[in-house]
Amino acid sequence: MSHRPLPGRRSVLRGSLAASAALSLPGALGAAPALALSGRPKAGWGVQTGDVTTDSGLVWVRSDRPARMIVETSATESFRNPRRWHGPLLGADSDFTGTTLLRGLPSGEQIHYRVLLADPDDPRRTGEPVTGTFRTASAKRRRGVRFVWSGDLAGQGWGINPELGGYRIYDTMAALDPDFFICSGDNIYADGPLTETVALPDGRTWRNVTTEEKSKVAETLAEFRGNFRYNLLDDNLRAFNAQVPSIIQWDDHEVTNNWFPGEIFADARYTEKNIDVLAARARQAFSEYFPISTLRRPGGRVYRVQRYGPLLDVFVLDMRTYRNTNSADNQTTDPEGILGREQLEWLKRELARSRAVWKVIASDMPLGLVVPDTGDGKPNFEAVAQGDPGAPLGRELQIAELLRFVKHRRITGTVWLTADVHYTSAQHYDPSRAAFKDFAPFWEFVSGPLNAGAFPANALDGTFGPDRVFVKAPSTANVSPAGGYQFFGEVDIDGHSGELTVRLREQDGTVLFTKTLQPGRVGQ
Repeated sequence: MSHRPLPGRRSVLRGSLAASAALSLPGALGAAPALALSGRPKAGWGVQTGDVTTDSGLVWVRSDRPARMIVETSATESFRNPRRWHGPLLGADSDFTGTTLLRGLPSGEQIHYRVLLADPDDPRRTGEPVTGTFRTASAKRRRGVRFVWSGDLAGQGWGINPELGGYRIYDTMAALDPDFFICSGDNIYADGPLTETVALPDGRTWRNVTTEEKSKVAETLAEFRGNFRYNLLDDNLRAFNAQVPSIIQWDDHEVTNNWFPGEIFADARYTEKNIDVLAARARQAFSEYFPISTLRRPGGRVYRVQRYGPLLDVFVLDMRTYRNTNSADNQTTDPEGILGREQLEWLKRELARSRAVWKVIASDMPLGLVVPDTGDGKPNFEAVAQGDPGAPLGRELQIAELLRFVKHRRITGTVWLTADVHYTSAQHYDPSRAAFKDFAPFWEFVSGPLNAGAFPANALDGTFGPDRVFVKAPSTANVSPAGGYQFFGEVDIDGHSGELTVRLREQDGTVLFTKTLQPGRVGQ
């Protein structure tokens, strides 16, 4: 892969958290520049970019007070002849967050940007600029693509632990210089309060950074917002956000464990029992704290396709919003399934029209791993599989329909990536081993958590013939990040051969498993 050199990590972090007072900057909204003084808007939560394409990208910031968002871009860190973008007015209605869409960017180039926050009543009064950088996707195949993925952040009581360096895994991912990062869901644990200390099995003590909003389960909009702000207290994550754009999806813990639409639940920790009320509040906070292109549109949605040049399309699924009720999942008809009919038809349509060499399906839940939901004391199931290795039942019917469509339309290069189960593994699905035969072989790769409890490997369901080629997981439940078992995955697509290489990595970057796939094949 040929990448343009990035600015030093230290300079990115320095610019993201406290810009140089000596930086000469054109005045906000055409006014003369003014010195950054106390009482001016500040962006202490850093910056981030998302849903980057060959010619566009979204820039996010949060102010500490009402402010006008202004973005300047340049081809160099010196910001000579910058291009200016006037963004939204940031106010209490969005928790002082805002996103600005940058259009008409050069393809395959390093974009340097800085965000200015201006006093709405006096545009001469601007806060210190906050800087970041990202690469646009290349319209030329030969450049290649590299990205990382994982999920599950600050779960099971394990938050930011300064004694361990906080969320160190983000530093490791940034060192690989990826084009972007896919977060496969569970960006927060709104249902997972944090305590100041946790006793570890080996006698040590885990120490969390704590906040008021993380002291109980999130129910109010303010509490959901506070959960998203909590993660931005981590230096590693803020520095990562300033360097690597993200493609964000959500799963259950953005609201509460194993939720589904229409649920009325009996968890004694909650005063609000209607899951649809909680989900609406969580969705608003989610849309405020991440730059996601489709959420900015009327009737905004999480599922979308991100086209990243001729080599790659990323199909981002939402297996939470449109699912049916968690159940024994053994019904013989299931029109709603885990995706909903509208999303399924969208996915089939977009896969068929994709001309990218590789079609990565970013799924927030695994296909063939049995994920139980015993929250109400019943043997219900949370994901697709239910442990019956026979013909498709329940939500498997929808996946069977999709896999049949991919085969019969001869769609090549599909690869499934997911997180959710808090360990890392590689599964190969093949009809020769399956009860359901009408599909082409494919791979599913699992990686996570980023900073959460690790768990033993889930059982496999034989309906689609999975073979677990690799797995690394603990033998006991909820192993803390201090005990290891924190994982992410890397995908590297060679611009010349078109080969796609997946590496499953540990928190320190150690490669545990590697698989290289060849382009242009219906099944691998």
